[in-house]
Amino acid sequence: MIRIGIICPSEIAFRRFLPALVKVKGVAFAGVAIASPQEWFGDLSNVTGEQIDAQLSHEHAKAQVFIDQYGGKLIHGYESLATSDEIDAIYVPLPPALHHRWSRLALQNDKHVFVEKPSTTTLSDTLDLIGIASEKRLVLHENYMFIYHSQLEEIQSIVKRGEIGDVRLYRISFGFPRRAANDFRYNKTLGGGALLDVGGYCLKYANWLLGGDAHVVSAQSSRIDEFEVDMFGSATVENADGQTVQLAFGMDNDYRCEIEIWGSKGTITSGRILTAPDGFAPSYDIKKNQEIETCQLSVDDAFMKSIRRFMDCVENTEIRLEEYELLKKQSELVEEFRALTR
Repeated sequence: MIRIGIICPSEIAFRRFLPALVKVKGVAFAGVAIASPQEWFGDLSNVTGEQIDAQLSHEHAKAQVFIDQYGGKLIHGYESLATSDEIDAIYVPLPPALHHRWSRLALQNDKHVFVEKPSTTTLSDTLDLIGIASEKRLVLHENYMFIYHSQLEEIQSIVKRGEIGDVRLYRISFGFPRRAANDFRYNKTLGGGALLDVGGYCLKYANWLLGGDAHVVSAQSSRIDEFEVDMFGSATVENADGQTVQLAFGMDNDYRCEIEIWGSKGTITSGRILTAPDGFAPSYDIKKNQEIETCQLSVDDAFMKSIRRFMDCVENTEIRLEEYELLKKQSELVEEFRALTR
């Protein structure tokens, strides 16, 4: 049994991770860590006792909800969790800039790591984690859960059987309206920015569509005056055979989460392609000239299947090595995008 601890009582951990975890055999929730005052604030010289008490009380209350519903222990300090002998693996749902630090410490202490996307904010940091994980034969799994949803394969099977003829172009769009100003996505220090958030999804899906051989050939990144991070962008991605994916993303946009596959004889479009939750029944439209038919796709639990993939990596060396390569490729695509926009 793999005993997994959660580093931070985050909303996604409670709402998505734990409900999926209980469906997976061989892994169990062991506890949730709240940050120590130093881990939370950093330099404590200008922090009052009242601020520390408020932080600890707030995080403790959040963590207690986890324990009340799912069991496990409350652990004081992220470092205590990452070094605990009672933990075999950690789930890291922190803001992106914190992923490298805590994933690295966990790997150094012989813990498997299930980390939210993006794995880190730079290629060098991702390669560093892969190096440690590989040396210690540990799992490093990046949670782009949408990639495991059955709707991707179902749509691709329609394309492969020639329903829309030869594919001329793929288009991926993913964006959402502006969130609260204190959201970490708009904080450069915490690893915010549209590329690392919504753009990463688009690049991941593009590489999947292109058979794992994708490269960014053009890219555009845009800012808005009152924000310190990139807010929206677009790119063209190709493979060696000349197949093309156009993608666009943003964090101050009308909501969109679509794939469009334009063929010689028809077009397929589907919404919620990157965000379908457990229990949601996705659909697609297939248009041939001016005739449009709407068809249903399967309900699936992508988060659960991502955890199963993590467990497969624990149990199978070949799959674990494959996961390292996928993680490396994703980080390389982000770097290619950045290089074209500098």
